[in-house]
Amino acid sequence: QVQLVESGGGLVQTGGSLRLSCAASGRTFSSSAMGWFRQAPGKEREFVSSISWNGGHTYYADSVKGRFTISRDNAKNTVSLQMNSLKQEDTAVYYCAASPYGGVSELRAQYAYWGQGTQVTVSS
Repeated sequence: QVQLVESGGGLVQTGGSLRLSCAASGRTFSSSAMGWFRQAPGKEREFVSSISWNGGHTYYADSVKGRFTISRDNAKNTVSLQMNSLKQEDTAVYYCAASPYGGVSELRAQYAYWGQGTQVTVSS
């Protein structure tokens, strides 16, 4: 079992930055790929970014590439998402997810564990 708790969401103006963090509990964290997804009102949950078990591979949705950076610290059981140059369309609830596999993936079905989410609101 892996439990995930996100933090760092909030209200920010267009062009601003936020850093989301996800704290994980469970012995399998260091062997698990991790992902960030988001869900805007009235829309389906969509992939944002993924990082492999050792941080050696990362993967981003085209919509955030060049603006967001995912990282992890296996010693601290945390994964982070640095979000820069935020746009109004980035407004959503952001979810951290853990996969039982080690490789990156954009597929929701690959992730077995999910956090409760943290709200990110980007204002004009």
